Amino acid sequence: MSALPQPQPATPALQAVDLATAHRIQQFLYREARLLDSEAWSDWLALMTDDIHYWMPAIENRRRADKLGAYAIGRGAYFDDNHFDLSRRVARFKQPSAWAEDPPTRHVHVISNIEAYAGEADGEFIVHSVFVNYRSRGEADNDLLLGRREDVLRAGGEDFRIARRKIVITQSLLMSKNLNTFF
Repeated sequence: MSALPQPQPATPALQAVDLATAHRIQQFLYREARLLDSEAWSDWLALMTDDIHYWMPAIENRRRADKLGAYAIGRGAYFDDNHFDLSRRVARFKQPSAWAEDPPTRHVHVISNIEAYAGEADGEFIVHSVFVNYRSRGEADNDLLLGRREDVLRAGGEDFRIARRKIVITQSLLMSKNLNTFF
C-alpha cells in the first residue's frame, strides 16, 4: 500500500450558460437584493420554490488537516430552513411585536462575482455569488456580513426561483446582536 495520496476522479467540468441567460440570472439576483433592502418580504419569499433548502452553516475554525472541515450538514447552522420555516420568519418580521426591528434595520445587499452554470436537470442553474450585507440600526449599531452563496435556480417562464441556497459567511464568530436578515 502506497503512502502517496491516491488520484481522485476528476470533477466534471461545469458548463457556463450563454450571455443572455447569465444576464437574466444577474438581474434576478439584483432584484432579489432590492426586495430584501426594501423589506418586501412576501415578494422575496415568492422567489423561493416550495422545496427550498436555505442553509447557512455555522463556521468552525479548524486546522487544514482536520478532515471534518469548517462546516457540514448536521452540525451547527444559523439557517437550515424549508419554505415553511422561511414563511414563519417572514411573518415574524411583519408583526408589530417584532421589537428587534422597531425602529427597522436599514439594509444594503451587494451581490457580485456572479457565475452561472447549467445544472443537473433541464431548467436548473448552479449560481455562485459573493455578497456584502451592510446593516445599520439606530445611531451606532452597524454590522457588515460578508460571504459566498451557492444557489440552485429553476427556470419558470420568464423568471427564476431559488430551489437551494448555501450561504457561507467569513465570520466564525458573529458579533451582530441579531441575525434579522436574509442573504
